[in-house]
Amino acid sequence: MLMPETLRIQSNNSDRTMHNKMKTHLICYDDFRWFSEEVRRKFDDTSRYNIVSFVTVEEYMLYLEKNKANKYSNVAILGAHDTTEQFEMIGRLVGEIKKIDSRNGIILLCTPDKMDEIKRIISSDIDAYISKNTNAMVRLHNAVKKFQSEHAINNFRKRRNFSFYLLAGFIIIYILLIVFAFFKFPIHF
Repeated sequence: MLMPETLRIQSNNSDRTMHNKMKTHLICYDDFRWFSEEVRRKFDDTSRYNIVSFVTVEEYMLYLEKNKANKYSNVAILGAHDTTEQFEMIGRLVGEIKKIDSRNGIILLCTPDKMDEIKRIISSDIDAYISKNTNAMVRLHNAVKKFQSEHAINNFRKRRNFSFYLLAGFIIIYILLIVFAFFKFPIHF
């Protein structure tokens, strides 16, 4: 009889923790529909991921600009092809994405034979370079998980620092009130 209640309590706790997980926005720029469907299949949990893909740079940047002030973690996934002109365009796009919100994660998918050229042309603002091959989606999933963890750690640090400063402020005010009371009412001390 104890076993079902224990299981019920555990399942209720796991349900509670699932609701506390942050949702991650995966924003894909895929001008040739090169990888966006694979990303949708890999990240099919709609309670944890919101996947949006764009074919044009203008729509992509408009979406990022509109959604820059949200509490979710945003991961921009960019697909780079074989031309040097596109590498330069992706480099400019990376700079604009970081200008919009420096907290955005940027993952670049590219062909394996052009990886060195891409790293040379594009700045170091990219969080992960992933070559497009059979295990690219697994590495993409790992890179997104890493970015989610970093985002959660940063949020935890902000909350911890705020709590610490609030506690320190209350302690200082309390000490000042005791010192004030000591000088104002010396008979009571």
